[in-house]
Amino acid sequence: MLAASTALAWEGGRRGPLRLVAGVFLGALVVALTRRLLARRHHVLHLGALRGADAFKAIGIVAVMTVHSVTEGVGVGISYGDGKALGVFITAAIAVHNIPEGLAISLVLVPRGTRPLAAAWWSVFSSLPQPLLAVPAFVFVEYFSPILPAGLGFAAGAMAWMVVSELLPEARASASGRSVALVLGLAFAAMMGLQALLLAA
Repeated sequence: MLAASTALAWEGGRRGPLRLVAGVFLGALVVALTRRLLARRHHVLHLGALRGADAFKAIGIVAVMTVHSVTEGVGVGISYGDGKALGVFITAAIAVHNIPEGLAISLVLVPRGTRPLAAAWWSVFSSLPQPLLAVPAFVFVEYFSPILPAGLGFAAGAMAWMVVSELLPEARASASGRSVALVLGLAFAAMMGLQALLLAA
């Protein structure tokens, strides 16, 4: 997810650095405010069989992933407006990084008692905005293009904040710091390498 954030930020920076920075801050702010709002009501939250603190974590990550998928759907549609080659690359890159995003959601839900099939559904649900918004973004590309850098920044900031504030601390609580750092480095390198291969192709 951090590698995907880096790729989104890079693409947004090429199109509008100031709008990208604004989007990154807005994305991180939305995640922080969402977590604070949910934390105040964590005792009444529920998601399926999950209650309290477990539901708080689950709803937080599903909400963030779903909201940031909105900007990714817009990115896919706009990228096809710049030509088929860029559209295929952006679509493939987003499809590939949806795998660790879906895995992250399932790894939060399943250990807390959610059935694997239900967790898989929530992983798919979080990416539904992508195909739903790709078509209108392509059709109205001239209207969506100016906001794309901010949108990509929003997605990158939201994902990065979620990783730093939620996923890494949780991983660190159940594994050694060395193991977490090693897996983080290997996963980051693998995702960046795969995106480079997609770009070269």
